[in-house]
Amino acid sequence: MQISDIHVGKRFDPNYLIESFQKAKEYQPDFVVYTGDFVHYEDTDQLDLFKEVMDHAVLGKTGTVGVLGNHDYGKDWIEVDVANTIVDTLAEKDIKVLRNEKTDLNGLIIAGIDDFWGTNFYPEKVLPSLDNSKANVVLCHNPDVCDEDVWGDFQGWILSGHTHGGQVKPPFLPAPMLPVKNKKYSAGKIDLDNGKTLYINRALGHLWQIRFNVRPEITVFTLEREA
Repeated sequence: MQISDIHVGKRFDPNYLIESFQKAKEYQPDFVVYTGDFVHYEDTDQLDLFKEVMDHAVLGKTGTVGVLGNHDYGKDWIEVDVANTIVDTLAEKDIKVLRNEKTDLNGLIIAGIDDFWGTNFYPEKVLPSLDNSKANVVLCHNPDVCDEDVWGDFQGWILSGHTHGGQVKPPFLPAPMLPVKNKKYSAGKIDLDNGKTLYINRALGHLWQIRFNVRPEITVFTLEREA
């Protein structure tokens, strides 16, 4: 299960997130990954509210991990203390944040790249260590990283968020508000070159309380053993 961009803050009722978590728990996921932007940081009140919301977090039966997004680094994406507080809070809730590192969850290797716009973006610390003979998933908040020359011979799935699917998408037209350089990175499954597949979650939360033609999303994947 992938949950992304919950954006705990003052812009919408946090009970919406708690209710969504409760519904997601009914799926009893084996693995849960959070792909960044846990808060929409404006002041320390958001961090207290974040702790309350994450008391209801969805956890995987086998393991739960995540990565940080740009908003998790506070104002201008440079407040390291904010990021560290979020990491510590998540650890208390049994959610391990992967900061340019990997973990083995019962044979599934999950690697996490710290945020592209933040102060700790060092994918070279983890990506070269991935073995293509194993089942690998990479968590990376901002899908623009897929175009960076950092992937080497990696093959596998990359799970991202960040875009919210644009939040508003006119019929038959591209979403006008996408915070990415590569505008093809909007939402859903995208086949990349050389054995890589990107999935961009449309986000559970939002920055503005408006959506059109872009439903909020919690993604459930079914893993299958390769024949």
